Amino acid sequence: MTINSNGNLLDLTVPKVMGILNLTPDSFYDGGQFANLSTALIQVEKMILAGADFIDVGGYSSRPHAPLVSTAEEIARILPAIKAIKKSFPTALLSIDTFRSEVAHAALSEGFAWVNDITAGSDPLMFQTVASFKVPYVMMHMRGTPQTMTTLTQYTNLLLDIRAYFAEKIIQVQAAGITDYLIDPGFGFAKTTEQNFELLNGLQHFQCLNAPILVGVSRKSMIYKTLQTTPDMALNGTSFLHGIALSKGAKILRVHDVKEAVECVKLFRKLTPN
Repeated sequence: MTINSNGNLLDLTVPKVMGILNLTPDSFYDGGQFANLSTALIQVEKMILAGADFIDVGGYSSRPHAPLVSTAEEIARILPAIKAIKKSFPTALLSIDTFRSEVAHAALSEGFAWVNDITAGSDPLMFQTVASFKVPYVMMHMRGTPQTMTTLTQYTNLLLDIRAYFAEKIIQVQAAGITDYLIDPGFGFAKTTEQNFELLNGLQHFQCLNAPILVGVSRKSMIYKTLQTTPDMALNGTSFLHGIALSKGAKILRVHDVKEAVECVKLFRKLTPN
């Protein structure tokens, strides 16, 4: 499995780590910590030094019931930061976490190399934007919006329904001219805790789609609610589930804690050296 990123072919037979940078005041785990430009740059450097292969930058919280944010506000949150990050770390692979084509265009114009879209194309101009910049595209499974998704957890068959969703999306992105794409099953998005574990346990069933799988379970409620703790105390559980995800075919881990995720990948590769 290879992905063309900025003209370089990335070999995903070795799993990669995507570090999360939330420029939001209200994300479920680190909301507000990196809204300041200086702290954001420090965090990016920390993640790169810890071994992050990509940095995923977002300005819109997708936690359940998060308040709506206008496109103008989202751009205002991220634009100074993405300019500064690209200037300070010109060789870093940077991803923009947005479902809005206008925001994606702004980041890609500054040299960002990936788009991570939690809605897999709800914006009718997103596919066209991604195709025009010829960048990798991450499309996630989700129902509804962050404001409504907790009420949309009824499935005929969870794994088959999500697999059918991605099969249709892959046809759409290919028709739009997007050649490099990944799928994210969307842990925590329109899924109960039990469904999240069912999804993780059946992750290998998505390999038939021939698209690299990105997994984002870092410090999420499926971990801390099960353990009856808090996001702050969910690192150990996160690392355990990262190991499970890798064993079932995940090629990218999207994480808050880069050092620990890189260690998971290193240990996993000792089990599967080929």
